[in-house]
Amino acid sequence: MIGVVLFNMGGPDSLSAIQPFLYNLFSDHDIIRVPRLIQKPFAFFLSRIRAKKTRHYYEIMGGKSPQREQTQAQGEALQKSLGDNYKVVVALRYWHPFTEEALRELLSYPIEKIVLLPLYPQYSRTTTGSSFNEFDRVFRKLSKKGTHFALTTLKGQERPYFYPSPIPIYRINCYYNHPTYIKAMVENIKENLPNWKDYYFLFTAHSLPISIIKEGDPYKRQTEETVRLIMEYFSGVPYALGYQSKVGPAKWLEPFTDELLEKLISSGVRRIALIPVSFTCEHSETLYELDYVYGNRAREKGVDFVRIPTLKTHPLYIQALKELVLQTLSSCENIKDIS
Repeated sequence: MIGVVLFNMGGPDSLSAIQPFLYNLFSDHDIIRVPRLIQKPFAFFLSRIRAKKTRHYYEIMGGKSPQREQTQAQGEALQKSLGDNYKVVVALRYWHPFTEEALRELLSYPIEKIVLLPLYPQYSRTTTGSSFNEFDRVFRKLSKKGTHFALTTLKGQERPYFYPSPIPIYRINCYYNHPTYIKAMVENIKENLPNWKDYYFLFTAHSLPISIIKEGDPYKRQTEETVRLIMEYFSGVPYALGYQSKVGPAKWLEPFTDELLEKLISSGVRRIALIPVSFTCEHSETLYELDYVYGNRAREKGVDFVRIPTLKTHPLYIQALKELVLQTLSSCENIKDIS
């Protein structure tokens, strides 16, 4: 049996979970790089402050994030598509089911290989990288060390290296340019915006500190390429890419989505489709920030505003995930034990 681990960030499943969720998030050294000695106290202090502010977001969203349910639905759809020879589990980074919960379930089965599949199409050390690092820590704890097998991704995308494991493990670092993923994005737009030729396309992605990009993180480049590939199917439609959800005083990727939205409205654009490009299911950045804040602001100014939903269990997206698993296994089938 082949195991597939679906990675996502996770979100609080109740109002009481907001502060511990944020504590877990701010404790992650892959996201916030403060001296490790003070990381936990810093995370505790910051999470208490942020929880008071963000509680309002989740109250508007119905008291919780829907990310767990939507990610599990994606896992169930992928399980059905792959069949009984596979076992798909969901590993959320900052709330239940945590990576350890997912791995304990997975390793209760007779697993021969494991494929690590993030629900982040574009790679960043803060998302996919962090999830993989957590997997490494947990897997070493739960499994016995054995011979060395290749830990790799789709051929030609990222450099493979080696990982001590009794089970062959393959990671898919990114799929920002995968043809079926791009087709899923295109079809999702067309299904939710039949008269798409009449709209300005405003793509939005989660921002990152500029310092992370300068260290070589490919997120910005990959996000821009995703948008370019999508727009090949919408010839003549004007578009722009903005970044959202900045936190703290450091310089982050720009232009910011809300500022772009204001400029478009001020310039006379009256039909705007807001398209999340780095999110594959809904959470506070889409349901609160995009729908409630940006959407209400645009509609108050007379704009015909349409927010394209995330892919969730769109059949083409599930097909893309299936193809990624099968292609990864196929590309790695000739890798030999090098112990």
